[in-house]
Amino acid sequence: MPDLRDARRKLKIAFIALGAVDLVAAAVLFSPLVGSQKVRSEELRDSWKELQAKTKQVEPLRGLDKKIVTAKNQIDQFYKDRLPAQDSAVSEELGKVASQNGVHMGQVKYRLKDPEAIGLQGLQIEADFSGDYLQLVKFVNALERDKLFFIIDSVELGGEQAGVVKLGMKLETYLKAS
Repeated sequence: MPDLRDARRKLKIAFIALGAVDLVAAAVLFSPLVGSQKVRSEELRDSWKELQAKTKQVEPLRGLDKKIVTAKNQIDQFYKDRLPAQDSAVSEELGKVASQNGVHMGQVKYRLKDPEAIGLQGLQIEADFSGDYLQLVKFVNALERDKLFFIIDSVELGGEQAGVVKLGMKLETYLKAS
C-alpha cells in the first residue's frame, strides 16, 4: 500500500501543476496584454497595409543601377543627335525649317550664355518671322518637333498687313561646349 499512497501523492502534485498551468494560460489568454482575437486581427491587417505601402514606396528604386546606365546612354545619345557643336548649325536649321514651311525670316539675334559645368553652352535666339497665319502655326509646330533641340520661350504675334502676319519669337537651344 505504500506504493499506492506514493502514486496518489504524485498524481495530486501533477494535477495541481496542470491546474496551475491552465490557470496561467487562461490568465494570459484573457489578459489585456495579449488582447482579444479582434484586436490581434486588426493589428495584423494594419501591419499588412503598412507593408504594402512601404513596398509601393520602394518599387521605383528597384533596378535603379540599370536605370542609371540606361539614362546615361539616353543622355549621351540626346547630346549626340540633338545638340550641335557650332552655332552656324543652329542658324542653318532655323532657316531650313522656316523655308520648308513658307515662312520668311527677318532679323535674328543670337546671344551665347556662359558655358555650364555639364559641357553645354546656352544660346538665346530672338527672331522675327512673317507669313500667313497657317504657315506660322506649321512653322512653330515643326520647330518644336525638329531634330535640333529648341525651347520656345515666348511667341509674340504682330499686326497683319495684306494677309501677312508678323511673329516675334524668343528661343533657346544649347551647343556642345568645346
